[in-house]
Amino acid sequence: MMRAVADTTELQALAERAARAAGALLRERVGSAATGLAYKSSATDPVSDADRDAEAEILRLLRAERPDDAMLGEEGTASGGSSGLRWVVDPLDGTVNFLYGLQAFAVSIACEDEQGTLVGVVHQPLTGETFTAVRGGGARLDGVPLAVNRPESLARALVATGFSYEPGRRVLQGALVARLLPQVRDVRRAGSAALDLAWVACGRLDAYYEHGLNDWDWAGGALLVSEAGGSVRRLPGAGGLPAALVAGAPALVDALAAQLPQVEDR
Repeated sequence: MMRAVADTTELQALAERAARAAGALLRERVGSAATGLAYKSSATDPVSDADRDAEAEILRLLRAERPDDAMLGEEGTASGGSSGLRWVVDPLDGTVNFLYGLQAFAVSIACEDEQGTLVGVVHQPLTGETFTAVRGGGARLDGVPLAVNRPESLARALVATGFSYEPGRRVLQGALVARLLPQVRDVRRAGSAALDLAWVACGRLDAYYEHGLNDWDWAGGALLVSEAGGSVRRLPGAGGLPAALVAGAPALVDALAAQLPQVEDR
């Protein structure tokens, strides 16, 4: 038991160091002309040298201390390991915000074992905030314990979401949010799934949902929500949209999840 706790503490410390190192690199480059600019799923889904270099810095630090762990990164890293642990890395979640000089971008790092996410870190470089969670050990913002909001109903909930960069999918997502909007307090779209989840964990948002996320988008942030007393649920795709992630207080997730299939199937 004591060995497991010590290992988890070390993993969290390593994740924090790596996230802050990548954050420092991103802070130096925000506002500068982008280099190595390319596009992924569509002509509005950019990637730059900042994304690639931040991932390289994170992986350099992780591999120096954890050479036997598996690694998965958004910018193409996919390597196996023999330790039973896997690191899931989004070096720059919110690339469009970063390129426009907006604050809502983050570094997300998670470490998984056979039971799921063990450690999660979301670091926001321009504010310096670092959200951390250890499975069974709670979630924190710069060391302060977090707890999700528990609004009395979906109608009182501030709900965040995000949209695909694929035009056809955006049409469906736009129709869905238009139908959901009258049922909630309001809707926010910050442009970073990792931050949306971190903000649910700390009470800046009540709930969050999004379709079509990848593992690196939510692995770190989802643990923050669950360790802050919330619930995170995966829903199958429906209505022409891929699988969805829904997060918030447990009762709120139930209410929000019940609405999504009805909206999609109309």
